[in-house]
Amino acid sequence: MMGIAKIARRTFLVGAAAVAGGVAFGYYYVSRDYPNPLERDLASGETTFNPFVKIATDNTITIIAPRAEMGQGIHTSLAALVAEELDVDPASVKVEHGPASFAYFNSAMLEDGGPFPTFDEGFLAETMRSAAYPISKVLGLQVTGGSSSIRDGYDKMRMAGCAARHMLLAAASAHLGAHAESLEIANGEIRDPASGKSVTYGELANEALRHAPPSDMKLRDPAQWKVLGKPVPRADIPAKVTGSAQFGIDVDLPEMLYATVRMSPRFGSKPATMSTDAALAVPGVVKVVPVETNQGSGFGVIANNTWAAFKGAEALDIVWDEATYPLDSQGMFDELAAKLKSEPTFTLRNDGNAETAFADAPREEVIEAQYQAPWLAHACMEPMNATAQWKDGVLEIWSPNQAPSIIQMTTAPMVGVEPADVRVHTTYLGGGFGRRAEMDFTHYAVQIAKETDGKPVKVTWTREEDMRHDAYRPAALASMRARIVKGEGP
Repeated sequence: MMGIAKIARRTFLVGAAAVAGGVAFGYYYVSRDYPNPLERDLASGETTFNPFVKIATDNTITIIAPRAEMGQGIHTSLAALVAEELDVDPASVKVEHGPASFAYFNSAMLEDGGPFPTFDEGFLAETMRSAAYPISKVLGLQVTGGSSSIRDGYDKMRMAGCAARHMLLAAASAHLGAHAESLEIANGEIRDPASGKSVTYGELANEALRHAPPSDMKLRDPAQWKVLGKPVPRADIPAKVTGSAQFGIDVDLPEMLYATVRMSPRFGSKPATMSTDAALAVPGVVKVVPVETNQGSGFGVIANNTWAAFKGAEALDIVWDEATYPLDSQGMFDELAAKLKSEPTFTLRNDGNAETAFADAPREEVIEAQYQAPWLAHACMEPMNATAQWKDGVLEIWSPNQAPSIIQMTTAPMVGVEPADVRVHTTYLGGGFGRRAEMDFTHYAVQIAKETDGKPVKVTWTREEDMRHDAYRPAALASMRARIVKGEGP
């Protein structure tokens, strides 16, 4: 039996339901609640209130850290925030990314990534920053990027642990017949020092559902912190050391097919002529299908193994349309330089009067220089890849990605289903740097999965394709001028 508690408006957490098994705790921070994403994937004996913390009857505590772990240690940090308030050792808990869900929206990402620079303190800029939270919630932006995860989760994750702790203490008070204030907590166990009796979180899980946290609950005083501010073992290291960690490229499913893509090497160009004869003659190649996103067009080669797919892609005979832009870095810099001189400019920041400062400047006091940076690939250690299966009206995706809710929203129309019928499994990322916030590599996998008769297909890019068809960091050209007055500085 599973029990789901209703989350009331304008509360952190309110819920009560008679259940059997385990219980998951969390909280909602604003007035409108989202469906609980954990409901349909509960293990036997588990029950859930909301997205952030699960406690099973065997006292296994699982913390949902809904941001992509790409080596930066965010799963460890988010879990530590919950563990501090829940009074457990971070090393004793399990950490999972969790499913794609609007419930895991990131408001800090929008606040810092809006159209206004951080130094703009004008009315419009401040108003937009104030609106970042409700806008992010409505958009459901579950995104990892911009160094925003801790700023977004610092209060959310601690409140999740705090709410769970209060509910467990209330349940323990009733169970042990003692005042909650007199009870002691130590790593998943609550003890009554007067009687010497104790009870584990797991044993209290069902009872805890009958108690709501107080409306005025407060986070722990930093002076009482046992976890935060201290070294914490990385949650992801043991699995990575033993080889059991699952990156996108490690996904292995029954009856799985394998594929790769060969995309246009020039953005915006399409095949002028092409032949699949040589590719289909490669042993193991099953099919060649066209693929296209707003980042490029090309072909997917489906095979019985990845190597055959790679060789089949090499064998495709394609003549691509010509590019409409310069084909080398110098040509691109020349184009940028021409635009810098000819196109209208705008002022980002204007402190003082620069023109007056230069008007009477002796030549020896003026320094001018030009700086440039080329288009750069992200060059993630793990090549782009994703696995997809389209079967029985459900689209299932395994992807090392930075934006699972956006994947869910954008792939649903590709197969004609509701976002709820798209299940996104976010694996570990072998590097991200923003590249895996793009949709192209996952969209190609979905397009190819529509051609595999219900079998899962893992689409792995070659390293060459990965570098040649990155979502590049833009090239930049900057002309700068400064006046240095002797004895005064710039």
